[in-house]
Amino acid sequence: MAADPAAPSRDAAEPPRDCPLCPRLVAYRLENRAKEPAWHNAPVPSWGGRDARLLVLGLAPGVRGANRTGRPFTGDHAGKLLYATLLKFGLAEGEYREDPRDGMVLKGVRIVNGVRCVPPQNLPTPTEITTCNRFLKAELAALTRLRAVIALGLVAHNALLKAYGLPMSRLKFAHGAVHTLPDGRLLADSYHVSRYNTNTGRLTTEMFEAVTADVLARIA
Repeated sequence: MAADPAAPSRDAAEPPRDCPLCPRLVAYRLENRAKEPAWHNAPVPSWGGRDARLLVLGLAPGVRGANRTGRPFTGDHAGKLLYATLLKFGLAEGEYREDPRDGMVLKGVRIVNGVRCVPPQNLPTPTEITTCNRFLKAELAALTRLRAVIALGLVAHNALLKAYGLPMSRLKFAHGAVHTLPDGRLLADSYHVSRYNTNTGRLTTEMFEAVTADVLARIA
């Protein structure tokens, strides 16, 4: 039997740089590489230690954010609230300067996206979410000390349920809700830390900090 051309040789949780699984995302990746050859323009790897007790799960890289810098939520507006919160709660050390060379380090938390490649219009298709879900499943299996996941938005919430083989109707998304997964881990829901949500007031700093504080108290 021929080997899967997309199967990572060393880490099943990380897709290869030229992952061929999603044709639309491959085409967009090549388009961005031609326009901006100095950018990362590849699947964005997870960030943080594998001994993390908390996982922050996003949707997909932003074209001028993680797709450019190669680090989740780095270089676009969404990272401002996320990393300020992690720093405030002792889940990161250093200073966030929207640059992967800023020297900031994560402590007890890992960050990953449900879809690893940047999608056009910042929105992956259901097929792309399903295809990339194999990497999220492998990620969850590798995090042996994981106690909780903060899902940023409905799509991330549903991607996590898919990784667990649960129907979307089993656990309903609601900002501030905390669910117990079959293995005992917790799933905490938050609106996404996007520019739209923060600018419109749908998600405030206080709201996101409350979700983070609640999760940390539950896994203390």
